[in-house]
Order: sequence, then C-alpha cells, then structure tokens
Amino acid sequence: MRYELSDDEWGVIKPMLPNKPRGIPRVDERRILNGIFWVLRSGAPWRDLPESYGPTTTCYNRFVRWRRAGVWDRIMDALAAAHDAAVQMIDTSIIRVHQHGACIANNSGQHIGRSRGGLTSKIHVVVDAKGLPVQLGLTGGQVHDNRLCSLLLRELPRRARLLADRGYDADWIRAFVTERGAWANIPPKRNRKDPICFSPYLYRDRNLVERFFNKIKQCRRVATRYDKLAANYLAFVKLACIRLWLRVYESTA
Repeated sequence: MRYELSDDEWGVIKPMLPNKPRGIPRVDERRILNGIFWVLRSGAPWRDLPESYGPTTTCYNRFVRWRRAGVWDRIMDALAAAHDAAVQMIDTSIIRVHQHGACIANNSGQHIGRSRGGLTSKIHVVVDAKGLPVQLGLTGGQVHDNRLCSLLLRELPRRARLLADRGYDADWIRAFVTERGAWANIPPKRNRKDPICFSPYLYRDRNLVERFFNKIKQCRRVATRYDKLAANYLAFVKLACIRLWLRVYESTA
C-alpha cells in the first residue's frame, strides 16, 4: 500500500528500534510503523487509521512512547550522521495551526504564536549540501528566524560554508560562525553600512533548503499542524525527515 516502508527501508530502520527481549511479544512493529507513516502522510486523525495497521490505540501509544523515549531523535541522529558537512544551509518555514491543534487551555510552551496568518508555528532546519536535514527546531510563528541559530549551528564543522538568507544577516551570527572556523555566505541587508564578502554564485545552492520544505510538506501532518503538543508535532516533522533519509539509504543499497 501507499506510504508503507519498503524492504530496504525496513532493513535500515529495524536495528535502530528498541529491543524487548522479555515479556509479552510485541505486535508486528513494521505494521505499526506503516500505520504511523500513513497518518503522517495522509493527515487523517488517528481514529481513521485503517484496520489493516492494527488497533488505533496501539499505533498512537507506540508513537508517543517512542517519542518520549527519544527513539525518533536517535534514529534521526543516526541517519543524519552521514550528512555532507562541506555546505550547510539554515532556513525556516511557517506552518498554520489547525483549530484542532489550537484548542488547548494553556498553549504556553507549545510553540504556537500569533502572526499575520493567524495561529502559526515555525520550523527551523539546517540541511546539508544535498538538501537533507541535519538539525531541527520549533518555535512560535512570530519568533524571528535567527532565534535558534546558536542551537542549530552548535555542531557546525570547521571549514564549512553556511548559506542563509538576509534574515540571518547579523554581526553576532557571522562572529558565531567565524569562531567555529566556518564561513557565512549571507547576502547583506540593504541598510548594512560596512561591506562584507558575499558570493552570489555560491548562494545559488540555497534553493536546496526550500526544496526540502516542499518535500516534507507533502506529508499533511507537517503541512498543517493538527497536534496540540509541540513535542508530538516535532516528532512528525522528524519522521518526515527520517523518511527522506531512508530513501537515500535505499537508493545506495
């Protein structure tokens, strides 16, 4: 069926899943993962999950438990360890929050902000030279693009080239990148007085980060935020990124 893991993708992700040597045997984990990916791609509520993927509560509980245990984080980190570090690109994308995701008594700490388009969240990402995700973050939609720079670029390697748009043209960001032995190729703002080194030719590659957002937004659970909890929504974003990495591993198998 559509959205399901191929044999090669399952072969890559299976060794990274938690092992349960004792107790009652688990249900088919591949079927559970396929159910989670079905919800991710279709955007449907959990209660509409087809019966072929097993009980709805089993799929949802496994999704939440593995999120709390850091399973999605570990899989993402393991797959992204093979990224091309020579060039890295940072950018953001605003996501509209659906009314189902906004109906929470206290949304403080859930990264839901109010901007011109209504209630929104903002995905922050760093991708490599091939447009594959390396670091992810989430804030409210009204937060400035460069708010998570120091967090997402903390592992920026020496001699790397950072590409970003004018929203990241700040002296502290350039100094932060330079301290790590890298170079920031960022177009200057129109009101910048001191000249800087900028290469329009190298900057052309930055379209890869825009194409990354186009790819993950094919997953309707990412394109619109339906989740009340920021942790659950970010887990879905990471699952979309994991699927991109799995396709790369499948193509090189």
